[in-house]
Amino acid sequence: MNHHILKQKILEKTAKIGIIGMGYVGLPLVIRFCEVGFIVYGFDIDECKIEKLKAGESYIKHIDSSNIKRISQNFYPTSDFSKLSEVDAIIICVPTPLNKYHEPDMTYVFNTGETIAKYLRKGQLVVLESTTYPGTTDEDLKAILEKSGLKAGEDFYLAFSPEREDPGNQDFNISIIPKIVGGFTKNCLDLTSSLYSNITKRVVPVSSTKVAEAAKLLENIYRAVNIALVNELKLLFDRMGIDIWEVIEAAKTKPFGFQAFYPGPGLGGHCIPVDPFYLTWKAKEYEFHTRFIELAGEINDNMPFMFI
Repeated sequence: MNHHILKQKILEKTAKIGIIGMGYVGLPLVIRFCEVGFIVYGFDIDECKIEKLKAGESYIKHIDSSNIKRISQNFYPTSDFSKLSEVDAIIICVPTPLNKYHEPDMTYVFNTGETIAKYLRKGQLVVLESTTYPGTTDEDLKAILEKSGLKAGEDFYLAFSPEREDPGNQDFNISIIPKIVGGFTKNCLDLTSSLYSNITKRVVPVSSTKVAEAAKLLENIYRAVNIALVNELKLLFDRMGIDIWEVIEAAKTKPFGFQAFYPGPGLGGHCIPVDPFYLTWKAKEYEFHTRFIELAGEINDNMPFMFI
């Protein structure tokens, strides 16, 4: 299948979509693609999740079971990864945690890549959504997928498009959050942009997969550093007898050049405590020390102890 044939299938919504990882990123993506008319296969190694989805049940707090039931005609949950050969586009939404040494644990992504390589066929599009370091898609994942004997950009298409989920936030959803897309080649970018244009109002194409990977990291590093700054100021202002909350309320009346961040007992969630260290790890390859990221991590990690 060449580029034009796959693009036509995407535009006509006859392309079948396979989404790997039925978690807080993958499942909303399934729902959105089904809502606009695509046939979607949801892959996961967790049989319990698959059985629940087949029964129309949700196991994610902010996703109601009614959302699963209403897409049942378009949605095929499965743990049979051989069915990857039947889909036209494969989207990877698996975890990228840190190990105990604050280094990236790429086990889920790389194992998924190995599985895809077993069933990869000509003309398929593979998109990674998992947050990771620059170079994962066009170096590491590409090498794994090419074990199939197929070449990225020639026999199959490869791209990175970072997830931007904010679980439980009712103000934002996939349909209105701009989608960054970076392709391995121009055709890869074109197909991926066309695919996501079906489910969101705005696609933001960038020049490479590395730029797309770096953009996602910047979003989360920006938050981590600013949270660390306001956490440190809270500790200082406490000693000075100044209410940090009143300071922030006053400062945020400035209509330009300031965005309010708030102190707390450390960091939570799936992303902010983890993602910045992907860049810290990768930077060592270039003999670069990411001082801001590491300092922010140190301050935020120590905050729980300040409240004991």
